Amino acid sequence: MAGAGPEAEPGIAAGPRRVLLTGAGGFVGRHLLPMLRAALPGARLVATTRHGDGKVAGADETVTLDLLSTDLRPAIRALAPDAVVHLAAQASVGASFRDPRLTWRTNLDGTLALAEAILAERPAARLLHISSAEVYGLSFQAGTPLDENAPMQPANPYAASKAAADLAVGEMALRGLDAVRLRPFNQTGPGQSPDYVVAAFARQVALIEVGQQEPVIRTGALDRWRDFLDVRDVCTAYAAALVRPELPPGTVLNLATGTPRRVGDILDGLIERAGLKGVRVEAEAARLRPTDLERTAGSVAAARGTLDWRPATPWQRTLDDMLADWRARVAAG
Repeated sequence: MAGAGPEAEPGIAAGPRRVLLTGAGGFVGRHLLPMLRAALPGARLVATTRHGDGKVAGADETVTLDLLSTDLRPAIRALAPDAVVHLAAQASVGASFRDPRLTWRTNLDGTLALAEAILAERPAARLLHISSAEVYGLSFQAGTPLDENAPMQPANPYAASKAAADLAVGEMALRGLDAVRLRPFNQTGPGQSPDYVVAAFARQVALIEVGQQEPVIRTGALDRWRDFLDVRDVCTAYAAALVRPELPPGTVLNLATGTPRRVGDILDGLIERAGLKGVRVEAEAARLRPTDLERTAGSVAAARGTLDWRPATPWQRTLDDMLADWRARVAAG
């Protein structure tokens, strides 16, 4: 792997043999595990859970790992990963306003503990640190797609905690941590929690279809533009970054489409695809955020050139799959 000196173990350069995934049981992890299985058929995929709550589907092994424990070095020493994908996070902007301190502890303290343990015990292992395009914050007011050199100006507690973790991991790369930082823009897709806007819309449409909700869809601000990605495209980029040893430590890559979509148009598209008539849309004050940006968009040039990656999932497929997912969930109660 890039940045590995004489301490690198034989075989790591050919692809990791033991991949540790934090947060593997979450929305992104459930999509990423089968992609890693295909990209690394000989690797052992080790998932972590914080509370030991059962086996993560798709993983070869599930272990308990609390990122907020005081010292993760013994665990990393025992698990001996060749690569680590750090997905675990408090990822909801809304939740970050309700409990900023928990967000900071999870996203910054947990990341620091993990990165320090890897640097101490497995310096040849690649850390794939999943950051967020939210770190750019007020820089989006420039009105143009942002590249990786745009200033970090976070505008909510979640973004601030991710920016701090991103910077910390970048500094540790200067000290030998083989870290690659990826900053995905808004991810969505089947399996997502209704805490996120497109999933919230799809859920309400599915409930209205079967008469479990009155024909009223409750929303936050609709006149917002976001650069949405299908989670499966994002996972393709994660897998690509994991197996490219030539990426130098500290590499930063945006994952985006470069083409923002209006949130209200997404809702209209879901209603149209479901064939619903007479649906009323109501904005709710509780869904509005105190610091909300009108438009976000990212440049994908670096990821395209470095990973040979670009989004490939048609947007209409994303919407169809999310509707199908929520119809199934509603039918299952």
